[in-house]
Amino acid sequence: MKVPLLDLKPQYHALKADLDAALLRVAESQYFILGPEVKALEAAVATYSGCKFGIGLSSGTDALLIALMALDIGAGDEVVTTPYSFFATAGTVARVGARPVFVDILPDTFNISPAAIEAFLATKCEKRGDALVNRATGGRVRAIIPVHLYGQVADMTRVMEIARKFDLAVIEDAAQAIGSEDPQGRRACSIGDIGCLSFFPTKNLGAFGDAGMCVTNDARLAEKLEILRVHGGKPKYYHKVIGGNFRLDEIQAAVLNVKLPHLDSWSAARQRNAAFYDGAFARAGSATGVRTPPLAPRAARHIYNQYCIRVPRRDALREYLQQQGVGTEVYYPLSLHMQECFAYLGYQPGDFPESLRAANETLALPIFPELVEPQLQYVVDSIAAFFKR
Repeated sequence: MKVPLLDLKPQYHALKADLDAALLRVAESQYFILGPEVKALEAAVATYSGCKFGIGLSSGTDALLIALMALDIGAGDEVVTTPYSFFATAGTVARVGARPVFVDILPDTFNISPAAIEAFLATKCEKRGDALVNRATGGRVRAIIPVHLYGQVADMTRVMEIARKFDLAVIEDAAQAIGSEDPQGRRACSIGDIGCLSFFPTKNLGAFGDAGMCVTNDARLAEKLEILRVHGGKPKYYHKVIGGNFRLDEIQAAVLNVKLPHLDSWSAARQRNAAFYDGAFARAGSATGVRTPPLAPRAARHIYNQYCIRVPRRDALREYLQQQGVGTEVYYPLSLHMQECFAYLGYQPGDFPESLRAANETLALPIFPELVEPQLQYVVDSIAAFFKR
């Protein structure tokens, strides 16, 4: 049996008529940048995320970048975030001239540890006038970027308490978490100052190429984001600030407008697949050596952008599964604090042990909505067979 990590063709064929019509509609209009499709998508995604304003952008990476720019974060500033995430989370901090500061993750959810954030701010930083200064570097700590990893919202109650205590901005990296909710029923992106979404094709809501969005409840920040995405010009050709070309095109917006009404049913299918895995691994017993993702807290909504297990001999298992026709992926094999480009930050491998463990033990299994139970059972059986060997 073949079980790919992801197959987008069934989704396309199910929506082919509507998607093809949307693409033709854009072609007929000859309106390609920031047109009516973008405006409709911005309003719909903002509402879906529990926010007032949506700003369509060229990618999820650019959403993070422009969010930092909108908060005037740059040279001499520092941003606290997780070392266990996609590169863009910290890469965009460096790109604006600021310094990423890492703290460790929680071992169960893989999300940033609020206790580690607070420990760093309370013991390694001090107030100097209006600035919170990192004593080791002299940098001004300005913001926190929690990542809602794999589709589960970080502990935003504690993150926001800490942010208010230390007067820091909060940028939510929800690239993998559109529609996720915390135990209070708050949607990802609606809690911090700015929320950042990615519509990369592999995401739960994926475009036909790169696309992203910032959402916010702050009218002032929304206006600033809109200005920054068009080179900082308002009115056109008049620039008080330096922005960039971060515009979302009509084709991607049109595709996403077709897909968005189906997102909840796709997320529900992912949840069903995750529940099947949970039960199947439980029936297989401890002989598999697998630790399944913990259930989301009561009343929370996990959308399972990924279903990541912890497993010994991860790399050997992955090779075996490939031989059995099962697709997998490792998110992420090297923690950000150990990436060569961040060597200048001075971190050591053991500084963040939970992140290091996750990088060595986690394996993402196929979870996309169109999978059927025999495929899911085959994945579990293949893993059980590996450990029985």
